[in-house]
Amino acid sequence: MKRPSLFFVIIATGFGSGFSPFAPGTAGALLATLIWFGLSLFVPEAPLLWATAVLISLFAVLGIWAADRLKPFWGKDPSRVVVDEMVGVWIALLAAPAGHIWYGWGAFLLFRFFDIFKPLGIRKMEKLPGGIGVMMDDVVAGIYSFIVLFVIRWLID
Repeated sequence: MKRPSLFFVIIATGFGSGFSPFAPGTAGALLATLIWFGLSLFVPEAPLLWATAVLISLFAVLGIWAADRLKPFWGKDPSRVVVDEMVGVWIALLAAPAGHIWYGWGAFLLFRFFDIFKPLGIRKMEKLPGGIGVMMDDVVAGIYSFIVLFVIRWLID
């Protein structure tokens, strides 16, 4: 029997975080948040926004490609595919100032809320075909989280 490409497995599972036996989506989003925190310690605000946008773009494309390639092996949207959660939380983190731990955790929590409960049409995105359907519900959850966090920052700051 043919095995899936290790490259696609690494990308789709968020560097293996999707193999977590407990809450793999949360594990993937947590890893992405920790990557962002690490970057935010060393990268000023404007370059951090660009770096995050590059991560979003790169992993969205790779994630769609990986989900499509792994579908014959793992099915349509298995829980171990968490690259979509990584992209979604990075979208939410675009609204967090560099190095600000509370806004960073707020972005993480807001994203997980929207990703788990899927309000406001998020669930409909899952019906899109292939890897795009895998990715788009989390992209929309990330956008909603970004909007909420941006409004909170506007009201507080």
